[in-house]
Amino acid sequence: MKRLKFDDAKIGEAVDGINSLIGLADPVGATIDAMELDEGLELFKVSCPVGVIGIVFESRPDALVQISALCLKSGNAVLMKGGSEAANTNRVLADIINRASIEAGILAGWLTLLEARSDVTEMLAMDDCIDLIIPRGSNEFVRYIMENTNIPVLGHADGICHVYVDNEADIDMAIRIIVDSKTQYVAVCNAVETILLHSDIANEILTRLKSALDEKGVEIRGCAETLKLINSIPATEEDWKTEYLDLILSIKIVNSMEEAIDHINQYGSGHTDVIVTSDRTKGIRFMDLVDSADVFLNCSSRFSDGFRYGLGAEVGISTSKIHARGPVGLEGLVIYKWRLMGNGHIVADYSGSNARSFTHQRLKKSFGS
Repeated sequence: MKRLKFDDAKIGEAVDGINSLIGLADPVGATIDAMELDEGLELFKVSCPVGVIGIVFESRPDALVQISALCLKSGNAVLMKGGSEAANTNRVLADIINRASIEAGILAGWLTLLEARSDVTEMLAMDDCIDLIIPRGSNEFVRYIMENTNIPVLGHADGICHVYVDNEADIDMAIRIIVDSKTQYVAVCNAVETILLHSDIANEILTRLKSALDEKGVEIRGCAETLKLINSIPATEEDWKTEYLDLILSIKIVNSMEEAIDHINQYGSGHTDVIVTSDRTKGIRFMDLVDSADVFLNCSSRFSDGFRYGLGAEVGISTSKIHARGPVGLEGLVIYKWRLMGNGHIVADYSGSNARSFTHQRLKKSFGS
């Protein structure tokens, strides 16, 4: 219900995202790399749109605004299917965006709003027409999309995020970060679900942390060692695997940073994980070894967001190990092509006993200059 709300505050955020996007450079046609293969034979790696993108999302009308604006700026056509529970809002938003873009001189048809459930099944089978699918919704929903199409899928199924509080952490800072990560907006994929506390500071932090979480109405589920220090519900194995999206938090006491890293890499979803420590070297090591798209030192997990990253909003979060990872903005909606400019060059000249040699020199120029 909270995600469905599209009030003045949400509209303001959507407009801020668009204004941020307007200020970004055009991502299409940029020279990523350039090399001279030989005199008069120049190779350019140039960004280009993905093509046609299919978006399926649930319950969040603001996603329609973010995604359509990002697709427009990156030169992609988009087919969008929102949840039926937001059909009226989605219809109005799509109409506004379509009319505004046509008035600005853009050809009609780049954005299509799908409304029937059967449209999703049909879209997932269109691997000859659609280049990329981006799903946004529940774990079960995203997994269904991934398992029922041959089209490449950019997305994430779970948001099981952690905050590890090191034995060299500032306790006040750790509590502020945990409370914000859990309660600032509980129904999102970058809200923290599990806290890992180093055993050396567990006794010092737990009572104060429980008091701060109690004020926010957070239910705590603790490991056996946690239960010895505070009154909480016993955590089960299932709790370490659960994305609550609710005012529920699991807590586990560990004996080392390495144990925390092992826990995160076993139970985490590769989304966003945080370390709180005054030892910067230790923090960087945590970032190196945690296998997640977003790894933070001494800040809230809620910063994992395209708009906050300065990406001009986001089309989604990717935990896949592909070209786009973490919050995906414009850079994730363009790919590239190789453009080779010659003057009658042929491969035969570079073969045999009298073969010409390649120069392979980096060029400091853009394609077309």
